[in-house]
Amino acid sequence: MEIAIPIITLVVGLVGGFFIGVYYLRKQLEKMQSDPDMLQKMAKQMGYNLNGKQMQRAQQMMKNQQPGAKMPQPGQHPARKNSGRRK
Repeated sequence: MEIAIPIITLVVGLVGGFFIGVYYLRKQLEKMQSDPDMLQKMAKQMGYNLNGKQMQRAQQMMKNQQPGAKMPQPGQHPARKNSGRRK
C-alpha cells in the first residue's frame, strides 16, 4: 500500500498534466488564428518569413483545420495514400 499511493499519484498527475497541456496548446492556437503578429512570430522562429498572401493562407488553413485531425506527412500528398508500391 505504501508503494501504490505514490504510483497512483504519479499517474494521475501525468494524465492531468497532459490534458492541461492540450487545453493550453489549443487556446494558443485559437489566439494565433486571430492574431497575425503571433503567427508571423511563430513562423520566424521556425525559419520562415511569410508575406501577406502566405499569412492569409496560413490563417485560413488554421481556421479550416479540424481539432484532432491528422496532418499529412511531409512529402506526401494529403489526398493520396501510400500503398508501398511504386508504379
